Amino acid sequence: MKNRTIIFLIACWVLFVPVAKTLAQMEAVTQIGETESKYLLLDKGLQFRITDAVNSMYNFDFENAERGFQVMRYTYPDHPLPYFLMGLSQWWKIAVATENESHDALFLRYMDITIEKAEAILDREPDNKEAAFFLAGAYGFQGRLHSERKNWTSAAFAGKNALNYMEMSRGEEELNPELLLGDALFNYFSVWIPENYPMLRPVMLFFPRGDQQLGLQQLQEVAENSFYARVEAQYFLFRLYASEEKKPFKALEITSYLHEKYPNNPYFHRFFARQLYAVGRGKEAMEVSLEILRRIEEGWTGYEANSGRYASFFAAQYLDRMGQYEGAKKHYMQTVAFGEELESQESGYYLFALLQLGKINLGQGNRAEARRYFESVKNHAKRKHPAHKEARTFLKENKL
Repeated sequence: MKNRTIIFLIACWVLFVPVAKTLAQMEAVTQIGETESKYLLLDKGLQFRITDAVNSMYNFDFENAERGFQVMRYTYPDHPLPYFLMGLSQWWKIAVATENESHDALFLRYMDITIEKAEAILDREPDNKEAAFFLAGAYGFQGRLHSERKNWTSAAFAGKNALNYMEMSRGEEELNPELLLGDALFNYFSVWIPENYPMLRPVMLFFPRGDQQLGLQQLQEVAENSFYARVEAQYFLFRLYASEEKKPFKALEITSYLHEKYPNNPYFHRFFARQLYAVGRGKEAMEVSLEILRRIEEGWTGYEANSGRYASFFAAQYLDRMGQYEGAKKHYMQTVAFGEELESQESGYYLFALLQLGKINLGQGNRAEARRYFESVKNHAKRKHPAHKEARTFLKENKL
């Protein structure tokens, strides 16, 4: 959990805040009628090409996205923007399956080049806000990856640099609703973090206290009214509604929209299935999950074991409740296989899949198989885990 908290801190304050602020500056200048700017990000034609490429990236069409980024790379070889976008493309490949480290080196390389190009601009123009944005964003992304890999020293160094450059990238904040994203995230997490992680309270003393409910309202406003920051706001909203705020129907509404908008994004796809399951729409969750499993089997980009363990479990649960036990067993065994591929044998999906396999086999008279599954739960779960307790009860009461 400590790892996840640090990742969230970096993502909220170091990564998304400067991105939102810089993009908002781009829109604000357009609104007040300026037609020329020294900043490449303010070029209207380029704005359209960035939006198209980024939308392709969200939809996991990396070939189309990176083709656009490469064209920009040849057109603007000394500017950090194309290298930053190429790194961002690598990040999305990482984000969908963080246990896969095969994209790390290229991602870090692109962010290093982004930093080099931006530093060269700052050497010539010390007040260049665009260069500061790219430095904040590149260090922020690096810090997020280092946190994921538990490289705490590197993460702290990157985070410190990102925060410094984030301050330099500020400007024209009152002119655009895009900027509310940074304020919203700060308001929410500056309250949430010390309440949920007391050990981090000393760190939070360096920041003013926010307003958690105001943060939610601001996130909602960004999600409804902004252009550039909309997806980021929706991403945070559905995660918060699904977990901290205990509002699963609101989370479902957002994940449904994101899946419809970016139907080939496996991250949004699996969370859509998860929210259908969470609100009790089991048949729909099963149908969406079977589509995810089909895409994994066909080798669609980004569809892998992490999505598979969600989907197979949701499909199994519905079939189990409907009394279709052979189909349920098939998908529970898929869940177990995906869990072993991910080496996540202590996860809830893995443990409860084993537990349900034990129950089904016991009901079918396969006592030896049932015992094997219940013992496997005991071997992998901590003693206080509810699956461990239930497995012990079944073993004892049925004298297995």
